[in-house]
Amino acid sequence: MTDEPKRPEPPLTGDERTQLNGFLDFLRATVVWKCSGLTDEQARRPLVPSELTTVAGLLGHLTLVEQYWFNVVLDGQEDVWKEALETDPDAEFRVAMQTPVEQLIAAYEAECERSRKIVARMGLDDEVAFRGDRKVNVRFVVTHMIEETGRHAGHLDLLRELTDGLTGE
Repeated sequence: MTDEPKRPEPPLTGDERTQLNGFLDFLRATVVWKCSGLTDEQARRPLVPSELTTVAGLLGHLTLVEQYWFNVVLDGQEDVWKEALETDPDAEFRVAMQTPVEQLIAAYEAECERSRKIVARMGLDDEVAFRGDRKVNVRFVVTHMIEETGRHAGHLDLLRELTDGLTGE
């Protein structure tokens, strides 16, 4: 991890879409920053009581939630994780523990790019069917992903500090 992260600053002005996407991209870049420069062993090292709350595990989880909320929920694509998660609710964490950290980062970045493209072609008020007869709009998904990514970026900040002492917003 470098001392100076390469992250897009969220815009101080702009319409709702610009600001929501700006904050989500800032958090996504924070995740990549916190995970970069670690060895596979460091990324898999359990540093808190939950053995799955590792850098690798969180990267796997964040990649999954990007894929689920944008590809499956908003774009109607097949849920490639459904069967694995029915067998093991923590499958994405376990698979990530066996995957090289650089591959996890690349997969996360690719998934984020797919998510950006899906959102770009939709309006924030666009609604899609969600879990039966419910509806969800794009604004909810983007806002939820800001919350989800921000929460796990905080976990990654702690794990990174415990790994090698590096800190930073």
